[in-house]
Amino acid sequence: MITIIAGTNRPASRTALIADNYAEILKKRNIPHKLLKLVDLPKNIFHVDMYMKEGKGVSEEMIKIQEEYVLGISKMIVVVPEYNGGIPGVFKLFIDAVCARKYKENFSGKKISLTGVSAGRAGNLRGLEALTGILNYLGANILPNKLPISSIEKFIGEDQELNPELINSIEAQVDQFLNF
Repeated sequence: MITIIAGTNRPASRTALIADNYAEILKKRNIPHKLLKLVDLPKNIFHVDMYMKEGKGVSEEMIKIQEEYVLGISKMIVVVPEYNGGIPGVFKLFIDAVCARKYKENFSGKKISLTGVSAGRAGNLRGLEALTGILNYLGANILPNKLPISSIEKFIGEDQELNPELINSIEAQVDQFLNF
């Protein structure tokens, strides 16, 4: 099973559009997957009690999300936009929330593919590198071929469809990830 995470809580984001395309590619290949969009997270899952010893303050909603999308999953595709030269705070908070409970089981040994989305010209390279450091610290194995998508607007048509060039890049990364 592969979890795809759209790592922003911004409604109608380009990040979610990219994550949807990853899901469509996996669906066409009959690869089991789940898609988690952080915009759909319940608003009450993050609170200071989650940092209590052994995650005893983690909300029931967060536990359900952790069980379905993180624990027991061997691979993840993470799509994150560039926010202030890094990753969105909600994604870092998501990592903190799941790691408050069953710390080592969340990311340790998992294979993760990273894609950055940016309106600028760097494709969130800084954010991808920072996220690589965080996930390596947590024991994850990161696919070396990260996909930085720069100037995202030029790849999206008026119909909200991605152009073939970008779809080919995503498919090439998926091929590598499936063999990783």
